[in-house]
Amino acid sequence: MTQTNNLYDVVVIGGGPAGLTAGLYLARARYRVLVLEKDDFGGQITITNEVVNYPGVGRTTGRALTQTMRQQAKDFGAEFMTAEATGLEVDGDVKTVHTSRGDLKAFGILIATGASPRKLGFEGEAEYAGRGVAYCATCDGEFFTGKEVLVVGGGFAAAEESVFLTKYASKVTVLVREEDFTCDASVAAETKNNPKIEVHYRTELQGVTAGQGGLRSATLRNADTGETTEWKPADGGTFGVFVFAGYVPATSLVRDVVELDDHGYVVTHDYLQTSVPGVYAAGDLRVKNLRQVVTATADGAIAAVELERYAKQMSEKTGLVPPRPTTSAYEQAEAAAAAAASGPSAAGTTPSPAPARRSADEAAAKAQQARKPGELFSDAIKQQLKMVFGRLARPVTLSLELDDTPLSAELQGFVNEMSALSDGKVSVAVSSDGTQLDDSGRAVFDPAGVLPDARPCVRICVPGTDGKPQPTGLAFHGVPSGHEFNSFVLGIYNAGGPGQPIDDDLRERATAIAEPTDVMILVSLTCTMCPETVLSAQRIASLNPSVRAEAYDISHFPELRDQYGAMSVPCIVINRGGAADGGAAPQVEFGKKSVAQMLDLIGA
Repeated sequence: MTQTNNLYDVVVIGGGPAGLTAGLYLARARYRVLVLEKDDFGGQITITNEVVNYPGVGRTTGRALTQTMRQQAKDFGAEFMTAEATGLEVDGDVKTVHTSRGDLKAFGILIATGASPRKLGFEGEAEYAGRGVAYCATCDGEFFTGKEVLVVGGGFAAAEESVFLTKYASKVTVLVREEDFTCDASVAAETKNNPKIEVHYRTELQGVTAGQGGLRSATLRNADTGETTEWKPADGGTFGVFVFAGYVPATSLVRDVVELDDHGYVVTHDYLQTSVPGVYAAGDLRVKNLRQVVTATADGAIAAVELERYAKQMSEKTGLVPPRPTTSAYEQAEAAAAAAASGPSAAGTTPSPAPARRSADEAAAKAQQARKPGELFSDAIKQQLKMVFGRLARPVTLSLELDDTPLSAELQGFVNEMSALSDGKVSVAVSSDGTQLDDSGRAVFDPAGVLPDARPCVRICVPGTDGKPQPTGLAFHGVPSGHEFNSFVLGIYNAGGPGQPIDDDLRERATAIAEPTDVMILVSLTCTMCPETVLSAQRIASLNPSVRAEAYDISHFPELRDQYGAMSVPCIVINRGGAADGGAAPQVEFGKKSVAQMLDLIGA
């Protein structure tokens, strides 16, 4: 047998739940697997703010769920690459995946590129996707409890899902482009006879507009006359749009390679093998009757087990052996657990080796036991923090505003451990001002405040002219861990100087802001777009005392999340105190923003 370093047992194309699960199973079985993804690992589910129907997980976000999947696969030794698959060569015992970053050789290939809801192209569809425009009633219907919704489509999905949405929505209005539903009459009858559903035939959705909190109006077009009308919910509030116009499978890569059905979905046979030996398919791109995360992960596991057998057969046939995982986090945890369990005997004998395979839960538990109590940061992160703090030009005080919740205790432990790494350059102070608490110990706050006093909160302070710590305008409400950890550390660095480099023109624009400006950013610790937005706003605040930029973790402050309809992207609210003083309404924006874009929003 010959070890071949440039060979994989399996290349998985697609980094969604199906692909990540397959990577986990294959790596845990000690096969060399590479998960290839052209965009963002996690797939479509990452835009879903709340997942409540995945077995064993009470409530989470789509991004958090798939990040856990990816970390599990990585801990077992799965490899990852961000690149686009551009072609396949599937003949022979060793197959080739052509990518934008070179060719990959493997015994087996798993296609897990998924399918995406068909977009209609109406005005506002792309802009408000995930913030009022949805494509999955099961995933997002709950967000519109008590509100009206529009359903666009006349097929089976539109008819069935409109009935499902009546569990949440106060009223469902279905827009059917044809003269009648195109699905089975018995299915359509249930929709037509539901008292909470109103159907408009020969009607198209031309566009939607949004205001504070979500979608506010829609433009409908009569397909026969071309006449347009404005539609608004009866209560004058916000509403949702659900589009059920079918799915588009991402199968262009395998067209003319494996068998597809008339709609472009991959046809799979026993245990998810395609028409080509050694090429399997899993997830939403294959022919199936339910497209949910739970079915995608099941597909990934089934296909992975079959690919294990296939790769083993091909290795024995060719005499080629890919290098398998031997130093993954899992193996290291196993070794540490074995060493801790056996230890040196009185006779000085060598400790017996751990079993070759043990459950991941047991290994993780033993690895956790091996950690030092209360330690939050790895050695690598500690070194990085020491380097950043060593460059501070002036001392920084992290001023804590706490209540009696476990989250406050978590925040206090977090900043204390961070401060201990600063050689005295970062100190911690706790404010005690007798804030009113509710029965759970949570601080009562006014969600309508300019920058609400939501606790726990950490404010970044630097010495004022009198030498006493003064707030800089940079604050985080919650615990700045997860994706917000880096932006918080850089906030300290920017406030304490010298700060991150910034173009001269941007610096001039930031320092020229004369009017007091308050920027509230609603974030999620699992959102990859939020940190840049927080960092941009706080970089401006670090340069100008007239600007305050405070971030709020919406998972702990749902009052603010609901107020602005913040779901899967950062929400930016600028100068919301103006309306309270009789001035202009606050400016509300969604999405990732650079320093230049943030300055544009502020009007600098």
